[in-house]
Amino acid sequence: MFWVLLLLLAWAAAGISCTRLCLAAVRAAAVDADAARGHHLTLYEAAFLSGGPARVADLTLVSMARQRRLLLAHTGWATVVDPRGRDEMERSVIGAIGPQGQSRIAPVRASTAAADSVRRLADRLVAAGLAVPDGARTTVASAIRQVQAAAAAVLALGAVAVLMPSQSRASENDVPIAVWFSLPLILTVSCLAIARIEVHPYTRWASPAGQRLLGTLARHPDATGDDRTYLTSVAVRGVRAVGEPELRAAFAHRDRSPERQR
Repeated sequence: MFWVLLLLLAWAAAGISCTRLCLAAVRAAAVDADAARGHHLTLYEAAFLSGGPARVADLTLVSMARQRRLLLAHTGWATVVDPRGRDEMERSVIGAIGPQGQSRIAPVRASTAAADSVRRLADRLVAAGLAVPDGARTTVASAIRQVQAAAAAVLALGAVAVLMPSQSRASENDVPIAVWFSLPLILTVSCLAIARIEVHPYTRWASPAGQRLLGTLARHPDATGDDRTYLTSVAVRGVRAVGEPELRAAFAHRDRSPERQR
């Protein structure tokens, strides 16, 4: 009956890992249902919820370039035209470019994404229940890996139990031992399948409330002006929404450069 001990170990691994994943998913999704009510996203907020700090940096660069206060060359260089930033994001970009007024786009983007202004934006969105805290994303991902490891452990323990001499059945009239081990295996596999469908959205930047706001923004873009609508598209979709050939070339050069930051 040594196989019973192995079965208990399999159930313990499956139960603990699946419970941890469920708790992590609940914590990630534990957002006030009314968090999005009455909140109107700014462009920077929409950019963060759609693509994180890097998207905020890209939006700021594109916005300044369209206002001719920053030149983004097709060679992958950024040049300051107007050194007076109109908000803290723009001041972060200008500070990242440096006193010489010119720098490669990749380090500017990376430095801006890591700036205190972006961190404060993230903190405000988390406090408002619109963004998922870093710890929640990390915890869910770690819990999923633990369930995957538990599924592998159940398979290994079941194989050992089945391959033990005279252990193919618990007794002559009982079901095969492999059937007993299939139960914790089904639990772990089912948990992973549900996580793939339900948990994955909570590992992104936006919380469920933030995703609802983004969905409304995508369906009803701001119509106060063409430039606003254009920048909204960049905030939600990223640099692939950039229409100008020169700007596209500048960001494409950045993507190919050795300093690529993703």
